[in-house]
Amino acid sequence: HSDQGCQYTSLAFGLRCQEAGVAQSMGSVGDCYDNALAESFFATLECELIDRQRFRNHAEAKRAIFEFIEGWYNLRRRHSALGQQAPKAYEAAWRDAA
Repeated sequence: HSDQGCQYTSLAFGLRCQEAGVAQSMGSVGDCYDNALAESFFATLECELIDRQRFRNHAEAKRAIFEFIEGWYNLRRRHSALGQQAPKAYEAAWRDAA
């Protein structure tokens, strides 16, 4: 999902997406809330991981981002939307209540 920037609306980008079997998705023009969830996640990723270290190569960055998402963000990081609970704890409480 992207904004309406010229790099995403260009014919070359559209053809590249088509070749890769990727469906393009763009937000509405002038709607700042259209992509708010993704913007919030990437801001957190930048602040809590990217801005705090330097990576020697692409593979190291890829591994660190995977570990951040799967080992920290999705499991243990407290989220305001979950009443300041970690997703793993929130899910366990939900299952116990069911």
